[in-house]
Amino acid sequence: MVMGSGGGDRSDDGNAPRLPAVMAAGMGSSASATDRLLRLATAVATVATLFLAKTVLVPITLAILLSFVLAPVVNALLRLRLPRALAVGLTVAMALGLIGGLGVIVFGQASNLADDAPRYARTIEAKIESVRDYATAQSAAFSREFDRARPAGARRADRNRIATAAPKAAGAAPVPVEVHQPDPTPLALASAVLAPILGPLELTVIVMVITTFILFEREDLRDRFIRVFGSSDLHRTTLAMDDAGARLSRYFLAQLAVNTAFGIIIWAGLWFIGIPSAGLWAILAGLLRFVPYIGPVLGAIPPLALGAAIVPDWSLAGHVALLFLIVEPIIGYVVEPLLYGRSTGLSPISVLVAALFWTWIWGPVGLVLSTPLTLCLVVLGRYVESLAFLDVLLGDRPPLTPLEMFYQRILGSNPEDALDLAEQLIEDQPLREFYDRTARATLLLAAADVRRGAMAPDKAQHIADATLAMVEYFQDHDIAPPPPGARPPAEWGRPGAVVCIAGRGTFDVAVAAMATQLLGRRGFGAVHITATDPAQLAGSDGALATAGIICLVHLSLSGNPAHLRLLARRVAALAPGVPIVIGCWHGDEARQAEALGAARNVDSLTEMVAACVTIATADAPAEPAPPLATSPVA
Repeated sequence: MVMGSGGGDRSDDGNAPRLPAVMAAGMGSSASATDRLLRLATAVATVATLFLAKTVLVPITLAILLSFVLAPVVNALLRLRLPRALAVGLTVAMALGLIGGLGVIVFGQASNLADDAPRYARTIEAKIESVRDYATAQSAAFSREFDRARPAGARRADRNRIATAAPKAAGAAPVPVEVHQPDPTPLALASAVLAPILGPLELTVIVMVITTFILFEREDLRDRFIRVFGSSDLHRTTLAMDDAGARLSRYFLAQLAVNTAFGIIIWAGLWFIGIPSAGLWAILAGLLRFVPYIGPVLGAIPPLALGAAIVPDWSLAGHVALLFLIVEPIIGYVVEPLLYGRSTGLSPISVLVAALFWTWIWGPVGLVLSTPLTLCLVVLGRYVESLAFLDVLLGDRPPLTPLEMFYQRILGSNPEDALDLAEQLIEDQPLREFYDRTARATLLLAAADVRRGAMAPDKAQHIADATLAMVEYFQDHDIAPPPPGARPPAEWGRPGAVVCIAGRGTFDVAVAAMATQLLGRRGFGAVHITATDPAQLAGSDGALATAGIICLVHLSLSGNPAHLRLLARRVAALAPGVPIVIGCWHGDEARQAEALGAARNVDSLTEMVAACVTIATADAPAEPAPPLATSPVA
């Protein structure tokens, strides 16, 4: 049996069964939960793979990042008409020469440092002993002062207890025990000597081989990546990859140049101060500077400790500290902003979290690679829609728009947060733009939430009161200069020359207050009243009695459209001949307002002010309206 439309159990063609709405919603919720669990499982599997496969992934990652650095050099050689094989070969040879030179310097500096290590250890022990003696003397002096302050009976009891415990302690002499390690075999000794050398050498060879392959097959690898992730939109994917590759290459190359210059300056400074193995510490400081915020501090610790170990006093350590305190701010706050900007595109908290995460996953290599890897993830999130959450979590761009931030703040229980954000936003835009793009748009969102039942009436009233308090605060505190542009004649500055009438909606009074404030900043004597107060509309003493322009403010979705029509007819009857500007922000209501014969129909507060300026400058100076009829028009 096929049921009709009232049953809702079959589709329109009468064949395929249709699920009830409750079952469909339940299945949708189940699918959403399954999708979240699947994403969580994918994230856990990814982290586990990064940790377990670090032996394979670390060389590949280093090779990819090194290819970004070497790609501009290869492109420059290709522009000189060199074959690709020769260009890649020369670039890799220069990189190997540079890495080999650094390795020779590090090995030589470390060997020289090892010869003098016993002497440095004795100096450190002497300084520690002096500090310990000083601490012991201060502790003894404090104990004596404390003992003098104690009662005599307590001091005698302590001496008797110590005298009683001394013979017992003397009678229990400890038995000395010595542990001897067997002498190492020649094979174990060779392994201990060669392991620190062969490990980095093996990693360097693997990285250079993979880098060479990437530079040779760069176009083919790019095509394969596009085929896997973006073949449905070749144009957009190609532009995204080219832009991301160019940005990363420029950034890595600039960062490498800056950190190399930093290392050279530190090398010269440490050599001038007299710190042994200055090249070793300079290379270490240059590498650690790839880690923002904490890298320069970590790079300064070894030469500081060595400066304290060379001489009995602390003069060398002070000179080393002064060197880093001078060079790092100059590099970080002068040179870097001139080259590529201080910002890396990463939020400060994400840099620290990334340093901890990659160090946990890959050890010291992960600490050095944390910022480049995180930057790659952010660039990937900006171009791949499914990975956009990476840009939101790790990037430095605001996660919410100004409208969303303001709505979130004003929804809270502390209106001061919304006011603080409003003051920050007004620093970058005129007050009229803030009212239109943020404040009024926020009230539109709130009105939509009220209409669909997502917001309680008391919460809506709280938002309206907070917005009105913000407008009043801006009225009392002149936070921005008056806007430029045409101004009305001086006659329009009298109080009540322009009357803004707020509709019956919850948020209409706040919007009318915004309009009144903007009109006053333009030179009008504007006031605002509510349509729910008959005494202000009718009678010879009402606000309409002296109005030269009347503005009706009706926020869309917050009131009844029929009320707007009735209010416009009533105002037109009470103040005949006075121009009426209607501000409503919904398509259907705007079309209805056009049929009311209003002088202007506007869809923003800026346009409302502009319409009033046009009317004031085009007409004769405003005269008070004739006496109003005592019987209101329904």
